[in-house]
Amino acid sequence: MHPHISRLLPTSLICALIIPLFHTASAANSDGNTTISAPAGPSEIVIKTTGRLAGAIDSLTWNGKEFIDSADHGRQLQSASNLDCETPITAETFNPTEAGSVRDGAGDTSSSELLEIRASGNELTTSSKMAFWLEPGMKSGANPAKNATVLSNHELSKRVKIGYKDMPNVISYDVTFTLPLGERHTQAVFEALTGYMPEEFQNFYTFNPATKKLAPLDDSPGEQPLPIVFATPDGSHAMGIYAPAQRLPHTTGPTYGRGRFVPQKVVKWNCVFRTTEKPKIGTGRFSFRMFVIVGDLETVRRSMARLLQTAHS
Repeated sequence: MHPHISRLLPTSLICALIIPLFHTASAANSDGNTTISAPAGPSEIVIKTTGRLAGAIDSLTWNGKEFIDSADHGRQLQSASNLDCETPITAETFNPTEAGSVRDGAGDTSSSELLEIRASGNELTTSSKMAFWLEPGMKSGANPAKNATVLSNHELSKRVKIGYKDMPNVISYDVTFTLPLGERHTQAVFEALTGYMPEEFQNFYTFNPATKKLAPLDDSPGEQPLPIVFATPDGSHAMGIYAPAQRLPHTTGPTYGRGRFVPQKVVKWNCVFRTTEKPKIGTGRFSFRMFVIVGDLETVRRSMARLLQTAHS
């Protein structure tokens, strides 16, 4: 089994009220295969989506290297969520996932439904209905799936733009999860973004906002509060994730998770937010802004420092 998001955190959900974050062209005009790009230093950053993954990001390349290890329908640059359904949260048992379900495997189709997509120049926007990671009747460990359908009614909208202010190697990444009417939850875990990367990005670092320096990070699965950078051993290629403080009620985060999956030859990071509210979480939209930084290790470090300075200026 390929590693998926809940190997680092619990994940779950089910329903639908669609309130898009933006207006896009109808998916009927596109098969989901799109490309955006923009110059960033010695190369272009090129981002590709595919119909195979219902518009999730299948590839990100820069300076001759692929940054995304896209294998099954869980290992992409994508988003997912997990709610409790008024029962204890258990991994993967109520887990809408942007790219598709576990049964989609390495196949050419997705159980998620692409609703809208547009790609032009350096900007991409999509809207989709997420499939549950587990099909009804499946289990994650000893825990049975809580969903009664394969396709959820939870919508995921995203806007991705290469280049932010005068930083060409920074990708702004905005996502909105829409929680539908008719469900009752008291806890939600939003994996606002995760990146599965080739194993050669084997060096993990945290970025310290106070010192503006990187420090080695071990590969113990789990989350911590500092932004994360993954890099090749020579530092020629690196990817970082940073999210400014978000102003959502009853919500904590961001925290940043990491993991190394040796048999599958893949590493992953994620950016996580948690919402807790009683007697229940309100329905509606939960929006998060993040920045993905691509370049060599020093460029990623400098860009993180500038992003934090911008966020506090």
